[in-house]
Amino acid sequence: MQRFEPNLRIPGPTGLPSAVREAGGRQMINHRGPEFSAMFGRIESRLKGWFGTRNEIVLLTAAGTGALEAAIVNTLSPADPVLAVTIGAFGDRFAKIATAHGAEVTKLAVDWGRAAEPALLREALGRDARYRAILLTHNETSTGVTNPIPDLAAVARELAPEALLLVDGISGLGAVPFAQDEWGLDVVVSGSQKSWMAAPGMSFVSVSERAWAAAGTARMPRFYFDLAQHRPGVAAGSTPWTPAVAVLFQLDVALELMEQEGAAAVFARHAACAAATRAGLVALGFELFADQRYASNTVTAVKVPDGLDWKAFNSELRKRRLILAGGQGKLQGQIFRVGHLGSVTLDEILGAVGVIEEALVAVGRPVSPGAGVAAAQQAGLAALAAAGAGSAETVVASVTGSDAGASGGVVER
Repeated sequence: MQRFEPNLRIPGPTGLPSAVREAGGRQMINHRGPEFSAMFGRIESRLKGWFGTRNEIVLLTAAGTGALEAAIVNTLSPADPVLAVTIGAFGDRFAKIATAHGAEVTKLAVDWGRAAEPALLREALGRDARYRAILLTHNETSTGVTNPIPDLAAVARELAPEALLLVDGISGLGAVPFAQDEWGLDVVVSGSQKSWMAAPGMSFVSVSERAWAAAGTARMPRFYFDLAQHRPGVAAGSTPWTPAVAVLFQLDVALELMEQEGAAAVFARHAACAAATRAGLVALGFELFADQRYASNTVTAVKVPDGLDWKAFNSELRKRRLILAGGQGKLQGQIFRVGHLGSVTLDEILGAVGVIEEALVAVGRPVSPGAGVAAAQQAGLAALAAAGAGSAETVVASVTGSDAGASGGVVER
């Protein structure tokens, strides 16, 4: 983050490391030529490791919502019974896409701020296990909750073994451990603008052999999102339609940086930044919105306390170049959200907490300056130490970006 840039702490698009941003300004290349094919191959191969899969991964030029639509229309037919397990706005969106294409959708709606407990899914499938597909959200950015996907998948496999498991992994993949094949997930999607540290415009769809078989009989209309048209090109390093080449330039560099840092370090960094965010906000008197047993490591949702005018408070934050996200849907005006995903560093989180302290003082809230920052730093460093990140010197370097150079905070270890 440069001196005059805002501290962009929304749950996507995320800030870009310098090397990634510069990559997006490269001259165009032939998207049917060997240079593009080689880049495509690198990207697809590296994504597999983060997804935890041996599946081919289709690269779509679309936002994550396009990938969710692709997951639906390639595996289902009109009137297919679908169970949508929804814990927030994006779970609702997944259900709406299926409904729009004619699926017979039953919603298993969980109170916002809570995760879908396996017992709840067990009860629902015990009543009716006829579903052709079950829709799950891995990480719900509207509420700051991460679902226990492996536990939910195990219940689904036990009680509805024929049902396809379609998973929205847009805002969690790349920041937390994920194991598609081990967990038995059929379709998993993600998007470039989240933990992958690239601009919006590309999404990724990992499709199991069960799901490819379902695509052979699925009758929902599709053309641009027809994954069967993409599949032959995966091995050849090509796409059927013109891709967002500049975003792929960025993604190629971003995935290399993530590989250099190492998965364990990436996950530890996100966990530390999440712990710091939560501790800092609690120390300032805020109440966290999410059930903390399932708190997200990519976004924290916080209740707006009584007597605090969110618009006035947010105006003070923006004056200080801190950009947070407000609540969505029925939570508008009731919560705000702090994103900590992508190339995020502990320094950026400490800076954000410090600005929140200043803004609280500016609007007349009783705070003890420095209390939030101190709590955040202690929690962040403790989380890294617990993850086995190494000595204090290594910990500080890894999360502050002090050795990051042009990578903007991604440190090779």
